[in-house]
Amino acid sequence: MPWLSVLAVLVLFDVLPRIGVLPSRHFPPISRTLGTVGDQLSQSSFWGAVGSTLEGWALGLAVAAALPLGIIIGSSRLLYRSVRAVVEFLRPIPSVALIPLAILVYGSGLESTVFLAAFASFWQLIVQVLYGVQDVDPVATDTARSFGFSRAQRLLRVTLPSSVPYIATGLRIASAVSLILTVTAELVIGSSGLGRAITEARSGGDVQLMYALIITTGVLGLILNMTFVKAEWRALHWHHSQRESRGAAG
Repeated sequence: MPWLSVLAVLVLFDVLPRIGVLPSRHFPPISRTLGTVGDQLSQSSFWGAVGSTLEGWALGLAVAAALPLGIIIGSSRLLYRSVRAVVEFLRPIPSVALIPLAILVYGSGLESTVFLAAFASFWQLIVQVLYGVQDVDPVATDTARSFGFSRAQRLLRVTLPSSVPYIATGLRIASAVSLILTVTAELVIGSSGLGRAITEARSGGDVQLMYALIITTGVLGLILNMTFVKAEWRALHWHHSQRESRGAAG
């Protein structure tokens, strides 16, 4: 059914411009756009743009390594209550609102893209880690304490295994957010990547190429999300949430 719905949408956006419902000048038939995607696969400039976008995505996600910090803060009630207000204040700030600051400090290169992607990804990840650490079953923690487990042992044997589902979800969400902000920065700031290529295609009036690059960003996001979902399943195949989702999918 999902593939049938995708096929139906493709057919719809191929037919509507041809019969004049949508202006073909601004909405070329999807078959032509997919043909442009195929042509771009043989262009080194296309792969260079894809590589630049993936570089910004990966660096932004790596810099936003909130896992250790989230575990440390979440493991202490005092620290958690102390920083909760700061997290709730900074988390809703749109990363795009920091574009002028990024340009002022880092210029219009890769550094600005990484800064924006890391800022947005950090909050998505740290919130999930904090919730995961705080959601550990107190009975399990008390049992480990009664058996004489040290604080480090309780962290490694109780807290971390219980928090893994939250951490995996946070990484998957942070990955998507990092890609979104990377492309946004390339569109607005003009750093190299798919975003700048889309802007150049629009400025040059090449509508088919513009849509082809937009489709490429969507496919890239889909591939990254599927990669994280598969990794999450491999790491959490023992968890009841994964078994339930697999059963529902089946």
